[in-house]
Amino acid sequence: MRQTILALIFLASTWQSMSSQTIKGTIFDKQSEQPLIGANIVLVSAKKEKGTVSDLDGNFTITGVQPGRHILQISYLGFNSTTLPNILVTAGKEVFLEIGLEESTVDMTEVVVKGEVDKDKSNNELATVSARMFTLEEVTRYSGGRNDASRMAANFAGVNIANDSRNDIVIRGNSPTGVLWRLEGIPIPNPNHFATLGTTGGPVSALNTNLLKNSDFLTGAFPAEYGNANAGVFDIQFRSGNRDKFEFTAQLAAFSGLEFMAEGPLNKKNKGSFLVSYRHSFVELAHTAGLRIGTAATPNYKDLSFKIDLGRTKSGSWTIFGIGGLSDIDFLAEEVQDDDFFANQDENSFATSTLAIGGVSHRYLLNDKTYIKTVLAYSTAQNTFDVEDVFRDRDPESIFKIDDQNNRISLSSYINRKFNANWSLRAGILAEMYLLDANSREKEDGRWISRRSFDDQLGLYQLYGQMQWKPSERFTINGGLHSQFLDFNKNLVVEPRAAVNFHLNPRTTLNLGFGLHHQMLPLPVYLFESLNVDGSYVLSNKEVEFTKSYHYVLGIDRKLGTDWRLKSEIYYQNLTGVAVQSDPSSFSILNVGEDFGFPTIGFLVNAGSGRNYGLEMTVEKFFSQGYYTLVTGSLFQSKYKGSDQIERNSAFNNNYVANVLAGKELLFGKNKRNAITLDLKWTVAGGRYYTPIDVALSIQQNREVRVDELAYTDRYDPYFRLDFKIGYRVNNTKKKLSQQFYLDFQNITNHQNVFIQRFNTSTRKINTIYQIGFFPDILYRLQF
Repeated sequence: MRQTILALIFLASTWQSMSSQTIKGTIFDKQSEQPLIGANIVLVSAKKEKGTVSDLDGNFTITGVQPGRHILQISYLGFNSTTLPNILVTAGKEVFLEIGLEESTVDMTEVVVKGEVDKDKSNNELATVSARMFTLEEVTRYSGGRNDASRMAANFAGVNIANDSRNDIVIRGNSPTGVLWRLEGIPIPNPNHFATLGTTGGPVSALNTNLLKNSDFLTGAFPAEYGNANAGVFDIQFRSGNRDKFEFTAQLAAFSGLEFMAEGPLNKKNKGSFLVSYRHSFVELAHTAGLRIGTAATPNYKDLSFKIDLGRTKSGSWTIFGIGGLSDIDFLAEEVQDDDFFANQDENSFATSTLAIGGVSHRYLLNDKTYIKTVLAYSTAQNTFDVEDVFRDRDPESIFKIDDQNNRISLSSYINRKFNANWSLRAGILAEMYLLDANSREKEDGRWISRRSFDDQLGLYQLYGQMQWKPSERFTINGGLHSQFLDFNKNLVVEPRAAVNFHLNPRTTLNLGFGLHHQMLPLPVYLFESLNVDGSYVLSNKEVEFTKSYHYVLGIDRKLGTDWRLKSEIYYQNLTGVAVQSDPSSFSILNVGEDFGFPTIGFLVNAGSGRNYGLEMTVEKFFSQGYYTLVTGSLFQSKYKGSDQIERNSAFNNNYVANVLAGKELLFGKNKRNAITLDLKWTVAGGRYYTPIDVALSIQQNREVRVDELAYTDRYDPYFRLDFKIGYRVNNTKKKLSQQFYLDFQNITNHQNVFIQRFNTSTRKINTIYQIGFFPDILYRLQF
C-alpha cells in the first residue's frame, strides 16, 4: 500500500507545475434549464477581483485562483442575483459549478446585485417545504459521518440513525423502510452493501460520495414527482467528470475503503467527459489488526461507480451512469461473541449481496421554454443468507435459507415548461417493472416451511403533474397531483400535494405544506406465503393496500445575518390503512425495520393507524470566517394502534433528538493555502421503546418470546455520543496536487449505548448488546 501511494505521488509530481487553480461552470435558467449567455461572474474573494461572462453555452472559466475558500457573485439582467460563498479550491482539482438563476417576477431595467445566499434551499425548485440541499463537502466534513450520506443526514432536524451498526435512518418517527432512494431521477434499490430485500439501509454505503454533486434530502410533504414513500427522500445526483483535463483521486478510508478515481474529457467537440471510481474494503485489514466494528466476522465488499457525459449533441444531452457492488460475510459460531450485533453464538450464518444499477439519461430542449428529460434504467439487487444450527454432538444443520433476486426496469420521463417568470409546469410518468425471484424457507420441527417462493413480475406505475406560480416576489405556490397503480393487487390512488411560501420580509419566510402519500408494503411482506391445512401455500398479504399518510407542515425560516439562519417546523403526520393482524394484537407494519428481519405474518388487513407529530429547530451558521456551527433539535411523538386498537409508542419513538456540531479551520503556510481542521459533534437522543422478553416462556420453548400485551412499554437508556475529528489539508505550492488527512475519533467517551436485548438459548439468560464503543476512523485523500 505504501508503494502504491508513493507511486501516485510520483505520477502527480510530473503533472503541470502550476500552483494556482481554475473555477469554471455553467449558468442556466433554473426553470427552463436554458443556458444564460452573458451572465456576469465575479470572484470577489480574490486579492484583486476577477470576473468573466458566460459564453453561448452558458459556460465560464476563471483561472489563476489561489487554493482556499472563495466567494462568487453571479448576476444577469432580469434574474435574481446570487452569491456562492465557501467554495473550497484545492491545488489538486479544478472546481466545476452548475448555477441556476431564477427569473425575477418584477420588471428590471438594470442589474441589481443583491448578494443573496440561499444555501438552505433545495436543488429542486419545486421542493420548498421540509427540504434541504446537501453537498459533497458536508458529507465529508462532519465528524462521525463515515463518508456516508445517510449518516450525514442524521445531523439534520427530525432525523435519527436507528443504530450505530447500520445507516438506516428514522425520519420524524417513521420506519426506515419509508425512505425513497433516487439516483439521476430514478428510484433505485437499497444502495448499501449487505443489503436485503425490502430494506433501505446497511452497514456500509455503496454510494460513493466522491461522485456526488449537490443533491436533495426531503423529510415531508414532498412535491408531486415523488411517490411510493411515506418517510423521506434522498434525491441523489452524480456529477460529470472534468471535460477539459484529466484528474485523479486516490483515497483510503476505514469504512468506504481503498479508492482510485479518474476523470477527464471524452469528446472535446461535444464537451463530453467520463468519471469512474473503484473502491475495495479496508475494514478487513482493521479486523486483522484486532479492531471490531460490531462483529468479529470479517466483511468483504467492493464497488464501482461511473458517469459518462456525452455532452451536447444534435439529439440532445446524453449521460450514462451506474453503480455495481459485491459484498459477503461469514459468521462462525465459534468466533461469535455474546455482544455481536449481527449473529448468534449457536449458529453459523453466511451472507452475500450483489448490487448493479445502470441507466441512460437524455435531455432535449424543445425550445427556449421547454425541455423533456427521460431516464431508462435497469437494476438488480440479489442477496443470499444461510443459517446453520450448531450442535456439539453432530454436524451443523441448515435451518434457514434466503435467496432473493430483484431485477427492475425503470422508465421516467417528464416535460418541463416555463411559461414566464411567474408560471412553470412539470408533468411526467414513472413506470417500474419488478422481475422477482424471491425465496425464503426455514426449518420447523424437522421439516422445511416456505416463507416466500415468488418467481413472477409486478408493476408499479406513477403519473404526476405539478405547477409553480409566483404571483409576486413574496409569494410562491406549488401544487400538484400524483397517482400510482400497483398491478399486483390493482391498487390505485390519487394524491394531492401543495406548498405555499410567503416572504414576510427580506429575511423571514413562512412555509406551509400538505401532502397525501401512499407506499407499498416491503416486498418480503407482500410475498409472504401462508401454509394451508392441505399443505398448499397462498400469498396471504397480496390484497393489502398501500399505507396512507397525510403530511401537514408549518415552518418559518429566518436569516439572522449573512451567514446565520434559524429554521423551525412543526409537523403532523396521520397514517391510516396501516397493515396489522386480522386478530387483535399489537403488531403493526409501522414498526418493521427496528431489527434485521421482516415479520412472517399472513392475512394482514388495513385496519391500523399511527400518528407522528413534533417540533423541529435548526440554528445554523454556514461556513465563513473560518468556522461553522449547526445545532438541531427535535421534540416528537410517534404512536400507533394495532388491531387491538390500543395506542402505543412506536419502535422509533425516541421523543427527542439533539445534535450540536461545530468546526474550525486554522490556516497556515504561504498565502494561507493550507489548513488544520477541527470538528466536534455531540448527539443525545431518548431511549427507544421495546417489548420485554418473557424469560420463562423463552426457556420453555428454547427460543426468544416477547410479551405481546406489553409491546413497547419498556425503554432503553438515552443515547449519548461525542465525536471529535481533526484534519490536515495541504496544497502543493509548485504542483497541482493536494492532500487531505482526517482522524475521526468516534464515541470518544466510550459510552455504552444499548443496541438490543436478546435471549441467549445457550445460557438461557438475557444478553444486553451494546452499540459500537470508541472507534477511530481515518481518511486520506490525494488529488492531482
